[in-house]
Amino acid sequence: MQQRRWLSRNFLLLLLGQVSSLVGNFTLKFALSMYVLEQTGSAGLFAALLSLSMIPTVLLSPFGGVLADRVNRRDLMVALDLLSGSAVLLAGLLLPRGHSIAVIAVLLVVLSVLSAFESPTVQACIPQMLPAEHLAKGNAAVSQVQALASLFTPFLGGMAYAAFGLLLVLWGTVLCFYLTAGLECGIRLAVQKGQSRNAARTVRQDLAASVRFLRRDRPEILRLLLLAALVSLFVAGTAVVGFPYLVRTALGLPAEAYGLAESAMGAAAVLGSVFVGLTAGRLRLRWLAAVFLGFGLCLLPAGLVFALPLNASVRYGVLLAMFCLCQFGCSVFSTCSITVIQACTPETLMGKVMSLVFTLSMCAQPVGQIVYGALFDRFAGAPHWVLLPSGAVVCLIGLASVPFFAGLERRAPLREAGNKEPADGSREGLSAGKEG
Repeated sequence: MQQRRWLSRNFLLLLLGQVSSLVGNFTLKFALSMYVLEQTGSAGLFAALLSLSMIPTVLLSPFGGVLADRVNRRDLMVALDLLSGSAVLLAGLLLPRGHSIAVIAVLLVVLSVLSAFESPTVQACIPQMLPAEHLAKGNAAVSQVQALASLFTPFLGGMAYAAFGLLLVLWGTVLCFYLTAGLECGIRLAVQKGQSRNAARTVRQDLAASVRFLRRDRPEILRLLLLAALVSLFVAGTAVVGFPYLVRTALGLPAEAYGLAESAMGAAAVLGSVFVGLTAGRLRLRWLAAVFLGFGLCLLPAGLVFALPLNASVRYGVLLAMFCLCQFGCSVFSTCSITVIQACTPETLMGKVMSLVFTLSMCAQPVGQIVYGALFDRFAGAPHWVLLPSGAVVCLIGLASVPFFAGLERRAPLREAGNKEPADGSREGLSAGKEG
């Protein structure tokens, strides 16, 4: 069989569409976070809005995976981006009429519903476009696109938000979503098998097959996801809720300072994805335990600077450095993990398994965001009482994960990720790869 090219037309169009979509998404989320914090000044309310917006994604992602394996993935991506742009357009029209926080809350929920179907679809497209031996490079390229978008959009979004306000950012986001849909129209993918007449039965069977695959055929992947969800409870709470609250409210710095920090973290994510792309053949899964440990070690100095009599500039610099290191680690961990999962998953289960990956990885995030929103409000004058214990707990989790990652490497080493399983999901494919 003729080998597919590494940078195919389909994959390039997917990457360009991701650039446009992510620029709009990141700019919108940055502007909305700044607007909510400025209007309320409450980390708790900010966290509640973020958590509310994630609930539909957590609940609906498994159904998004079923749909991604049953319809043309290209058509599904086009429809979802058109709907996303229309939702932002409607919010922009309603925002000047009042009740802005309510409008933002509804918009976040609608975008979360659409994201529940889009994220597993995009991830399922990558193995369909690329040969197995290039999956690590493909996932690294997608991670680099995401990181580059997060590098530039916060700084530019901060300038646009400060100069022109929220509405201009909304109109720009609408254009980005519609441009993404136009690019995706050029993608050509094989149509997946159609829906059966009994849709409810199809959903039950598909979800049961993916759950059975994770529990019986690949339990180590399920344990990996549960471990990541546990750490995500701490990391997402401190990074997604805590970092903007610390910069804007605790330190009292302007939106431009937070935008610069977000861009710096985007640069760290770029370096992380580049690192994976350059070392794809030499990375070892056991090294991911050190990444988990590093998350906790980064939270310790971030908390220590608030316990010491330091000025705002020093605290800002330390926070920026520590969270950049966290972003580097997150990029390495997510790219490696997704590559292993994709390489060990049959094509017929790809969308469903990737949707469960997103679901399990996100389950802990709303809880973490709500908890840390309340904690940062409770310890508004002493945030080190939030950061230091969190760092210590994550360090302990990282140390405890060392045997797990060593065992995971023996079962599914990254260097053999190209050895995919047979379509029936049996373990023979991986076993043969290990013996070879």
